[in-house]
Amino acid sequence: MKIRTFRIGGIHPEENKLTHEVPTKVAALPKQAIFPLSQHIGAPAKPVVQKGDKVKVGTLIAEAGGFVSAPIYSSVSGTVFKIDTAVDATGYRKPVIIINVEGDEWEETIDRSDKLELVADHPELTPEEIVERVKTAGVTGMGGAGFPTFIKLTPPPTAKAECVIINAVECEPYITSDYRLMMEHPDEILVGLELLMKAAKVTTGYIGIETNKPKAIELLQQKCAAKFASSDYTVEVVPLKQRYPQGGEKQLVDAVIRRQVPAPPAIPVNVGAIVQNVGTAFAVYEAVMKRKPLFERYTTVTGKQLAHPGNFLVRMGTPMRELIDACGGMPEGDNKLLAGGPMMGKALTTEDVPVCKGTNSVTILSGNDAHRQKAQPCIRCAKCVGACPMGLEPFLLATLSDNKLWERAEQEDIVSCIECGSCQFTCPAHRPLLDNIRQGKQTVMGMIRARNAKK
Repeated sequence: MKIRTFRIGGIHPEENKLTHEVPTKVAALPKQAIFPLSQHIGAPAKPVVQKGDKVKVGTLIAEAGGFVSAPIYSSVSGTVFKIDTAVDATGYRKPVIIINVEGDEWEETIDRSDKLELVADHPELTPEEIVERVKTAGVTGMGGAGFPTFIKLTPPPTAKAECVIINAVECEPYITSDYRLMMEHPDEILVGLELLMKAAKVTTGYIGIETNKPKAIELLQQKCAAKFASSDYTVEVVPLKQRYPQGGEKQLVDAVIRRQVPAPPAIPVNVGAIVQNVGTAFAVYEAVMKRKPLFERYTTVTGKQLAHPGNFLVRMGTPMRELIDACGGMPEGDNKLLAGGPMMGKALTTEDVPVCKGTNSVTILSGNDAHRQKAQPCIRCAKCVGACPMGLEPFLLATLSDNKLWERAEQEDIVSCIECGSCQFTCPAHRPLLDNIRQGKQTVMGMIRARNAKK
């Protein structure tokens, strides 16, 4: 079995897949659901409900606020309590819709049966119809980035898709939600992949999975052999070496099809690839075949000191506090709460932040893991340069950002940073490299937008 990987940089953090073999449970309904209007890259959604309105599971509560945007649907039935602001994963107060939960009544248009729907049985599903259903259902990237899926499926005329790559890597050291989804719903994922290929008008597909998931590799290889053997599609399950950040789009494209995506504004489709998370493939299946909007997702709740870590099917809007309580509550002592994993997750200021479309994990770091070590002067070891998967010089970018040398930071290609944290992880001096680079990247991107607006 040939094992592939990307060619530049990368690290291998200690693996802590504590919930690898823990079957997914359906999380309890929240008492009150909180829906941030910015659950995706792009313009925030616009509310279409008001205080006192009655909603069901699957009712549209906010419409897309622009081309790069996505609608939001209620995951609960009840009454709109208010439209207000609340702290989200960014740490800032943002617009939200708050719904008091009353029962669990679903919109009748949603197919709640377990019957597996096949593409061959639905001749009405043209590429355009698939894209429209995905757009209407509010499907976004489920790996954390939150890019509206329908946009990826309609690339610009200057780019031509040749294949769809399913990102089933899950290289973050704690997260297992994608793995459980693959083990529990492989058939739906493969129909989702077929829909994505049909929508993108390609016949080649790949599923990239790291070798620490041998059961998933074997299962999907068997399923693909049975499903695609006599079809017009060619689908390959690609075993990948354990290496972070292999789940990054550009790194995955390099690992799977040996093509390197140029610097921004280039995207994977510029080298022929459309990359979708495995959770997105499942959401596409449900959106297209079951008329089910995106309002729930698989999420891992984990931590070394957590009494009962697990995987959950969670309704959007559920406060993380309720998931943590379901796992035995917050551990004693010092803890750091993250939305996401320890490498790319965001530290939260409150347990009341709700689960959103991109919340693949709720991670609790305890004890020494919750504390940063004191930063020391750079010793010029260049470990950060060797670890950077984008071939950048993190020590230099961090210094330029710290000294507000924005023009030089732009020249040194700071916007190509994917914010994976490999540099900061490997730094023996414990310098806050990513923190400084992230600040500089945001500033430089703001400069670029302002410059382009004047053209």
